[in-house]
Amino acid sequence: MADTNGGKISGEDDLLKNYRAIPEEDRKRAKVFFDRGKTVADTGNFEYAIEMYIQGLNVDPENVEAHQLLRDISLKRKASGGKDMGMMDRMKMPKAKDEKQTMLNAEKLLAYSPGDTGRMVSLFQAAFKAGCYDTVLWIGPIAQRTNADAKKPDYKTFIILRDIYSSVGEYKLATDACYLASTLRPDDMELQHEMKNLAAHLTMSQGKYGSAKSFRESMRDVAVQEKLMDADKDVHAEDAMVKAISEAEEAWKAAPEDWSKFSKYIDSLTRTEQLEHENRAIEELDAAYQKTSQFRYRQRQGVIRMAQLSRQDRSIRQDLQTSKNDPDYNERIQEYKEFLAERLRTELEEFKLVLEHYPTDTNARFQVASRMFQLGQHQDAIPVLQQVRSDPKHRTEASILLGQSFLAAGFPEEAADTLKAVIDEYQAKGDERSMKMYYWYARALEEKKDTPTALKAYSQVAQWNFNFGDVQARIKKLRAAASATS
Repeated sequence: MADTNGGKISGEDDLLKNYRAIPEEDRKRAKVFFDRGKTVADTGNFEYAIEMYIQGLNVDPENVEAHQLLRDISLKRKASGGKDMGMMDRMKMPKAKDEKQTMLNAEKLLAYSPGDTGRMVSLFQAAFKAGCYDTVLWIGPIAQRTNADAKKPDYKTFIILRDIYSSVGEYKLATDACYLASTLRPDDMELQHEMKNLAAHLTMSQGKYGSAKSFRESMRDVAVQEKLMDADKDVHAEDAMVKAISEAEEAWKAAPEDWSKFSKYIDSLTRTEQLEHENRAIEELDAAYQKTSQFRYRQRQGVIRMAQLSRQDRSIRQDLQTSKNDPDYNERIQEYKEFLAERLRTELEEFKLVLEHYPTDTNARFQVASRMFQLGQHQDAIPVLQQVRSDPKHRTEASILLGQSFLAAGFPEEAADTLKAVIDEYQAKGDERSMKMYYWYARALEEKKDTPTALKAYSQVAQWNFNFGDVQARIKKLRAAASATS
């Protein structure tokens, strides 16, 4: 079971230990506040009602009905013209001395702005940290639905939902969130791999939470199921995926003109990460492309092929890691380099094709430039990277690659100016990107024979990370040369 950082936690025992069980006497005490809150809300005194519910939730934070009633009140308040909480009122809120108080503060802020997805996510995360897992499973779907319906859904929100759902064993919800994230980044192979992993747990979660009175009961149920599942997890996973393919295919064939059903059928095939199913998906997409001439079908074929290449790349690298002492290791390294170049050329052509059909797709343009750079086509990459820099999402990375391309193409002045500009505008200091831009700025300065400034830039990198690249050797070399001429 994954934690929110992608690692492992001990399992159901840890979840049960962290789960905040509410004694019956506390539930009764909290009900006094909830009843009072409902009474004053009926008179239109929404702010006081919110305060009553927050006080009640302080005693019984896992009362899902109270959470929902509070949300209903906040929506009525918003509809009547209620404004967000002012700065002075925020400053008067109780200091978050523990995770439960952090959760209550987040919920109060959400009550004053019920459509704020960021506050929903804050409540979701705080509830998880506080062990209020019933609350997690109440607010999570609300946050997911709100984010999915937004004009510009936030990718990170879906990932947060996925990770916490996974951590509490809600694999169906985690899969749904992961799928929504993948619709925003369809060429992200890691997401496809994660969806496969989550699919292995789907049968375990079916019907689990809906039949339990609380999270604690659901965890006891799933603990038994997981013990039964461990011995034949792969069989269950395979059965679940085959069943999903069959159901998706049946739904699509019942409505063959429905793109969404066809897309879900293709998703079910590719989620297996098995060549047999992926090639079947490619064939279906090709047939759809030949029939309709709609490029989205051809584009999806490219995504699948690139996923296959990515998976093959990982497999080769893993094999090389375990065979360093083999006599043919150097030959295999050379074969891998040839494979990598072929992979990059294939990806370059795929993204060029996307760009032909969607000329304003800056992500595709960045991917084209990145592949050109990696293939050593620096002169060709320069004008493409210059275009990509206009997109704030890619500006920093494109500027670093542009500086490196200028340098590789024999234009150290332009490289230094480009990298200095991105250094000046980049806010973070000491992270991987800033070290990279300082290092290549120093390389450009070294090429220009501006040794003092180059040394200063190399020194900054060394102070952040002494083992970054060959920075130690370059500092020693430049200082030795300076000493010899002094």
